[in-house]
Amino acid sequence: MPIDVSIRCVMPDDLQAVTDLSLRAKRSNGYDEAFMALCVDELTARVAWLEDGFWLAEADGVGICGCVRLSVETGRDCGEVETCFVDPACQGRGVGRALFQHLLTEAKALGLSALQLDADPYAVAFYQRMGFVTIGTSPSASIPGRSLPRMERPVPHHESGM
Repeated sequence: MPIDVSIRCVMPDDLQAVTDLSLRAKRSNGYDEAFMALCVDELTARVAWLEDGFWLAEADGVGICGCVRLSVETGRDCGEVETCFVDPACQGRGVGRALFQHLLTEAKALGLSALQLDADPYAVAFYQRMGFVTIGTSPSASIPGRSLPRMERPVPHHESGM
């Protein structure tokens, strides 16, 4: 059953909750503690990330239930989707879609032509539903020797987009 969410910018006081959410969501994919230990640094939300577009989803009675971050290198017209997680208890309830609709609005306002990301293999189907296609692979930032699907989707500059 879909839940009503509001989207707002992540604030400094939210960083620990966003980190906890990210770790909980990643762990829900069935990764063991050894794997998770290698991911802690990469999944720890930082004050510096607040300079990027970094948003969270909240729902009444649930609290923070999702997050997504958009970074854009100066001079590039392509944004990088990072720190994209939905609380396991809220997956399949429209939280991710609401975050991506917000993300696309922001990307359009920035004049971006495309969004790219390195996908956790367990999240590929979700990203495909959001309009992403696999364009290659990228090395994992946490696990030496591991490759992740590299995905991309265009940013629509008209009313329909998802």
